Amino acid sequence: MIVAGGSASGLLSEDLAKTLGCKLANVEIKRFPDDECYVKVHDDLQGQDVVVVQTTYPDPNIIELFLLQDAVRNSGAASITTVVPYFGYARQDKSFTRGEAVSARLMARHISLGCDRVFTMDIHNISVLEAFTVPVQNISAMPAIGRFLADNSVDIIVSPDEGSKARASLAAESAGCPWDFLQKKRIDSQTVEIKPKNLDVSGQTVAIVDDIIATGGTVIKAAEQLKLQGAKKVFAACTHGLFTGNSIPRLEAACDAIFSTQTLERPTSSISVAGTVAEALKNCDILCCRSE
Repeated sequence: MIVAGGSASGLLSEDLAKTLGCKLANVEIKRFPDDECYVKVHDDLQGQDVVVVQTTYPDPNIIELFLLQDAVRNSGAASITTVVPYFGYARQDKSFTRGEAVSARLMARHISLGCDRVFTMDIHNISVLEAFTVPVQNISAMPAIGRFLADNSVDIIVSPDEGSKARASLAAESAGCPWDFLQKKRIDSQTVEIKPKNLDVSGQTVAIVDDIIATGGTVIKAAEQLKLQGAKKVFAACTHGLFTGNSIPRLEAACDAIFSTQTLERPTSSISVAGTVAEALKNCDILCCRSE
């Protein structure tokens, strides 16, 4: 097995190759003066099972993935497994009004054209998997996040709402700590209280866990409320750290620490998911996805 990493997933690709004990392909990626992308694989991949790793956000990384898949195929790979750490456009999985493009379905179909199998990680909408035309599996980063939080002495893990409680449960199981979800309670016309449904956070180190942190607004409000309720420390942890706008300084002001995985390379990317991806690859029969 050989790992071929795109420019958006260099850290994860290198970490994954080390974890698997396999070679990291020598891939050249550059931009022409007109900003078109150039991709070349400098290794002979004849007969090899190749794992292509590339996040599809922002938009230029989508084109890079397609070119990388093609370069790997043209280098003689026997099979191509594509790992998409962060799947861009996962939120638009249907037409909400007439004439809209269904971007998640389109991306899934095009990614499928260039490979034999796909792995996603904590994809925002699981129904998107139905659009792939090759075998696909979604991997959860929550166990890895839970182990990381346990190493950082977290006492309680909470999800920002009831809809995300399954993620908190999974992370807490790995961390070996209790979990809860946050509820909003309107006190009056001007005041909304956000607190765990069942657990007392007084004197505890609490981690708010979710799949994506974008603007950070929900996490910031939750962190402020948890501090008012006596939490000793509040951490924010997520799989995909989008951190749009000026969200990181705002999150840093509200939280004691911010952690994210390598699916999007950020200053907060301190949680490795290479082991999680490696385990998924080992558990699937790569040979069964070779093109005939």
